[in-house]
Amino acid sequence: MTPTPTAPDGLGTRAGKAFAAYLGGDRERLSELVDIVTPVLWNAARSQGAGAPMCEDAIQTAFLQLVDRAESIKEPAAVLGWLVVVVKREVWRLSRGSRREIGVDEVPEGPAQQLDPESQSILSERQRVLWQHVSTLTPRCQELLRVIAFADRPDYAAIAESLGMPVGSIGPTRGRCLQKLRTTLGSDPGWAV
Repeated sequence: MTPTPTAPDGLGTRAGKAFAAYLGGDRERLSELVDIVTPVLWNAARSQGAGAPMCEDAIQTAFLQLVDRAESIKEPAAVLGWLVVVVKREVWRLSRGSRREIGVDEVPEGPAQQLDPESQSILSERQRVLWQHVSTLTPRCQELLRVIAFADRPDYAAIAESLGMPVGSIGPTRGRCLQKLRTTLGSDPGWAV
């Protein structure tokens, strides 16, 4: 009888094994953990609307917290989810802080080519209508579309792991979500402006 081949370990499993080895005293495995989970953490931060510098800060903070609190994580397999939550919370914290820190004199200038007030009003209305319709999608669709939209190069394996979906269902799910969004936008008179 031929032994059945085993499937390669998923991202969460590999991260859990590296973290368990780190907890067991193999300090070199922390670098492996960083390499394994950083793409997922990057997508998690980007899905919250963070730019590159904020993503880097949030991910660095998450790893610092992991080192400080490693002993409190009782289930090594949960380390990926724990890190994703920490990154998202850190992005939210940094976002709130950056909004508070910007003074009137520090507001960045707009692009060199300014839109006339009428064009700006139309663009703002279209954005409002778009986000209003995005908010009517299921939470799964909203999160998937945000992760894909804000990622420079979406890594489907990492996205699948962070969202808890099979890799093969990401494309079809994305297609269904976009189709639903197109349908609802097409029936909204505010979108045709």
